[in-house]
Amino acid sequence: MATLKEQYENELKESLQKQLGVTNVMDIPRIEKIVLNMGLGDAVQNPKVVEKAAQELTLIAGQKAVVTKAKKSIATFKLRAGMPIGARVTLRKDRMYDFLSKLINIALPRVRDFRGVSPKGFDGRGNFSMGVTEHIIFPEIDYDKIDQIRGLNVTIVTSAKNDENARALLDALGMPFKKK
Repeated sequence: MATLKEQYENELKESLQKQLGVTNVMDIPRIEKIVLNMGLGDAVQNPKVVEKAAQELTLIAGQKAVVTKAKKSIATFKLRAGMPIGARVTLRKDRMYDFLSKLINIALPRVRDFRGVSPKGFDGRGNFSMGVTEHIIFPEIDYDKIDQIRGLNVTIVTSAKNDENARALLDALGMPFKKK
């Protein structure tokens, strides 16, 4: 079976060019990067949660997660500037396509009562964001070894200039959007 990147290069590029009416080859929308972000509100009371979440995010992404720190102090949440409060990974090139293929073909079908991804996640500039409420849908996570079910944000950054082109790209790649 061809990888998602090969499928995009060999088949989808040409069909997208015809579908969108693009004359310049460089204007065909493509995926530039995928950012995975896991915010941890309970990390203020228990700093060890961040290390465990970073390990799990590293397993999911196949690339080492970076621990993010608070930029500002917020007294209401007992948060100080510089405290670790999340984990993040930016995927590019082959790892990006591998993750997207895994998300579309393996992880999303494992979501309980899955009816499709909401098409409301576009930002107006051709980027798509979605939330995953349970990180245990990914096959790398061993259900018996996790201490808490966490959610994560997935942002797909594309070179498309508008949402319609980005939606056409993600549709062609196989993203299961909800039917209207």
